[in-house]
Amino acid sequence: MRRDRRRWLRMAAMTALYGASGRLQATGFSPQPGGRVVLVGAGFAGSACALWLRRLAPHVQVTLVDPQQRYLTCPMSNEALVGWRSLASITVSRAALARASIRLVRERAAAIEPDARRVRLADGSWLPFDRLVIAPGIRMLWNRIEGYDEAAAQSLPHAWQAGEQTRRLAQQLQSMDDGGVVAISVPTGPMRCPPAPYERASVIAAWLSQHKPRSKVLIFDGNNFFPRQDVFTDAWQALYPGMIEWIASTAHGAVQRVDAARRTLYTDSGAHPVAVANVIPPQAPGLIAADAGLASDHGWCPVDPGSFESSLVSGVHVIGDACIAGAMPKSASAACSQARQCAQAIAALLADGEVPPPAFDSVCYSFVAPARALAIHGRFAVQDDTIVAMPSPIESGTGADAQQAHAAQGWYRAIRATAFGA
Repeated sequence: MRRDRRRWLRMAAMTALYGASGRLQATGFSPQPGGRVVLVGAGFAGSACALWLRRLAPHVQVTLVDPQQRYLTCPMSNEALVGWRSLASITVSRAALARASIRLVRERAAAIEPDARRVRLADGSWLPFDRLVIAPGIRMLWNRIEGYDEAAAQSLPHAWQAGEQTRRLAQQLQSMDDGGVVAISVPTGPMRCPPAPYERASVIAAWLSQHKPRSKVLIFDGNNFFPRQDVFTDAWQALYPGMIEWIASTAHGAVQRVDAARRTLYTDSGAHPVAVANVIPPQAPGLIAADAGLASDHGWCPVDPGSFESSLVSGVHVIGDACIAGAMPKSASAACSQARQCAQAIAALLADGEVPPPAFDSVCYSFVAPARALAIHGRFAVQDDTIVAMPSPIESGTGADAQQAHAAQGWYRAIRATAFGA
């Protein structure tokens, strides 16, 4: 098992090294001069795809559109909540992308005209494209929980997009009285990083046990199970006995309504006033994906699993949290894996070549204590036009331990380099 972990870290480091040096060479096709690829969204998926395209197809013009100069990563943001990390440590700039000769446009993409092959920006200008990649991440679905809108999120922060919401939740934890209750509301349906609410409960409990030991964490869950539930539960019982309580949907755990002014959550079992309420709302792709007709009736974007070209709009690819990727989780690691395959497909299509066969992987780490973490490794393949889970050559392990925590730190450095060159 140790050899497997070391091998994975070496592979991740090699990916990061190639990402930084730009020496990776494409196989199976010869890129031709010309071609314009526009990418909307510069998170893990969009930035990684732009870097892969620059290496695979150096003659193609690559333009990355995002209004933000910097990006705060959701990976490791739970650790920033309790001071194990600073927000500065999870902040990446776009400088390395610019040095890779990627054209950066700091503007919001307002609309897409697929037939005209152009993107309209918020300032009224247009960007023409031969291929378009949409990586808008998620948006919060306000009022799906009655009373939970953008205004309510100031009192009951979701902190599901790192930054100001992270600061707000951290401040509330700092100011609550010892003996207070911290509630985490988990939505049903597809969401970004499914294990993260339970990691959040763990790190908050770790902090409370040191600073406010009479307090408690309640997880109000719209689901009846969660990833690595046995490992999380064992860790909670060993490290924080009696401090974390998980309430499943079948035990009336789904939050239906909130009163932000009174910090009260309502479930089928009644009202639950708490000291701190972390309400994570249901999610959907960034609005531009829906406005462009890329989303299906259930709200997410169906794609061809080999190229990530939209099943609904030709010439447009969707990667990252916004797309429907079969068994793949909505995670930073999965997004980077999709970005690599999408870039290979676009480079091949622009060169009139064949799209290479896809192969995907992912890994998620969750801390349960400052020096203990668990891992979820995944490997995926396409079968019958669907991405399905395959046996992983790397074992996820049977528990949370220090080795996984060490691996998590190395993984984070590697994936930042892969996606942002940073």
